[in-house]
Amino acid sequence: MDLSGLVVQLLNGLAGASSLFLVAAGLSLIFGVTRIVNFAHGSFFMVGIYLAYTFVAHLGPTFGFWTALILAAVLVGVLGALIEVTLLRRLYQSPELFQLLATFALVLVIQDAVLWLWGPEELLGPRAPGLKGAVEILGRNFPTYDLFLIIVGPLLLGLLWLLLHRTRWGTLIRAATQDRGMVAALGVNQAWLFTSVFALGALLAGLGGALALPREPASLELALHVIGAAFVVVVVGGMGSIPGAYLAALLIAELKSLCIWLGVVNVLGTQISFSKLTLVVEFLVMAVVLIIRPWGMLGRAQSVARNTFTLELPLRAATVKTKLLFTLLVSVLLALPWWSAFAPYVAVLGIDILIAVLFATSLYFIMGPGGMHSFGHAAYFGLGAYGAALMLRMLGLPMEWALLAGPAIACAGAVLFGWFSVRLSGVYLAMLTLAFAQITWAVVFQWEAVTGGSNGINGVWPAAWLSDKRNYYLLTLLFVLFSCLCLRKMLYSPFGFAMRAARDAPLRAETIGIDVKRVQWIAFVIAGTFAGVAGALYAFSKGSISPEILHVSHSVDGLVMVMLGGVQTIAGPVIGAVGFTWLHDAVARNTEYWRAMLGGIILLLVLLFPQGIAGFVQLLSRGARK
Repeated sequence: MDLSGLVVQLLNGLAGASSLFLVAAGLSLIFGVTRIVNFAHGSFFMVGIYLAYTFVAHLGPTFGFWTALILAAVLVGVLGALIEVTLLRRLYQSPELFQLLATFALVLVIQDAVLWLWGPEELLGPRAPGLKGAVEILGRNFPTYDLFLIIVGPLLLGLLWLLLHRTRWGTLIRAATQDRGMVAALGVNQAWLFTSVFALGALLAGLGGALALPREPASLELALHVIGAAFVVVVVGGMGSIPGAYLAALLIAELKSLCIWLGVVNVLGTQISFSKLTLVVEFLVMAVVLIIRPWGMLGRAQSVARNTFTLELPLRAATVKTKLLFTLLVSVLLALPWWSAFAPYVAVLGIDILIAVLFATSLYFIMGPGGMHSFGHAAYFGLGAYGAALMLRMLGLPMEWALLAGPAIACAGAVLFGWFSVRLSGVYLAMLTLAFAQITWAVVFQWEAVTGGSNGINGVWPAAWLSDKRNYYLLTLLFVLFSCLCLRKMLYSPFGFAMRAARDAPLRAETIGIDVKRVQWIAFVIAGTFAGVAGALYAFSKGSISPEILHVSHSVDGLVMVMLGGVQTIAGPVIGAVGFTWLHDAVARNTEYWRAMLGGIILLLVLLFPQGIAGFVQLLSRGARK
């Protein structure tokens, strides 16, 4: 083994850890005080690197570089403060996942704003003046700027510690992370305290982006890439722990560097490519840490929390009016492709909407009645799709049998992942589901001999009798109706009541004899299986599949659908899926900056209907009955 190469790679890891720590530290601060899971935090990093590029271009690389870093960080901090004052301050009383929905909408708006201002091309900044060269370490050249970054990380960690432990503002911050009610009782203006924390968190993310300018190009993909890594670092280190964030960033960055150094290793005659693990090593670390120590390396054990959503009305059997409306709706859906003059397009869009409805409803099953937040539900959708495709292409099964085999494979994945996931709760459960989903995505992405890698699997067509899109639409409608009715039936069964009891009062549920973890595990498996049904239907509707269907962005789409519709009723995910899919299709076809328009619409809906569209309608109907 080359010792000098190992040393250089470990130093590279230290440099990368500093930039990642700045983003994670800001995210950890914001969550610790405001309890907002800020999905837009990666966008602050992206805006920071773009602003630094612009300032350097106007001020000149010689004397303007360091000024540009400071200006970029400060402006991003101001942007964060404006977002908190104008938007997030209105959502503090909403459930955490509604805040996540709002920050996801911000990601869409900010991404298109950056696209409009700077264009789609990647922008590579200049080298830092005075730090352009390299130093020789064990016979290898190592960039001087990376040595500077290695120093920056511990330095900023020390400054943050002093700020939080040696100032009155820091004392208030630490108090707010422990007991916000007590801080308010002492007369502290929480609104401005939250604003200052959000501004500091955004400033740190912007500074991290600005410092990365000489090392990587500014691109539109940075936002999602960085936020995923930052979430992992925060959870591994422990939510709200700044030293934990630095330790986790260091651990993950060094493990990635070690994988690159190892490359391809021959173990007992088998070639193992460690370099491919760089795509998933942080999620492997997170999965292991959360399984062993659910609250992170330096975090604190959390007390059992009650569900934060507004509880549903008591369950009642469907009225005659409801049954008539449902029958009418089904009749319209059955006849829709034949009535329309645009039958082929309506059938295709109808299939997409129906599949989205089933995917969102399966996620609602564990989010609403189950009280379990999942950031990785796309894993089971993807397992269902790939399972069906592989059964058709590799084993030669008829399409009808492959359509049934896909959900069985998704069920197996849910059994395995769910057993570990339900032992956690809250954000930690959500992040473990994300870890398992990203591990699954990495396996599919890299196992080219079986899954086709990034090219996916082509030629996944339905049987001849389903070649007409209208016939496949009817098959999809049948599967979706049957699946949704099965899920509804289970929610009205004793098992459904046990799910709600486990969600609302887990300790009391255990006392009366309900095995909470077992109930949640079964619910997790049921939800994963029906997501697999949606995935299998998707595979045959498109004729091809790719790893993108397992990616975190698809899981976020499911969350958006559920939250947009509301979690107070099973109609919520249906309304959310229909609205989101139709909006995505209509907006994307009619404007270049469709992300910003879609994000703006989502923000408007979140502000107008903080309990979701279906939840708002339910409140109106409840008021009308009174």
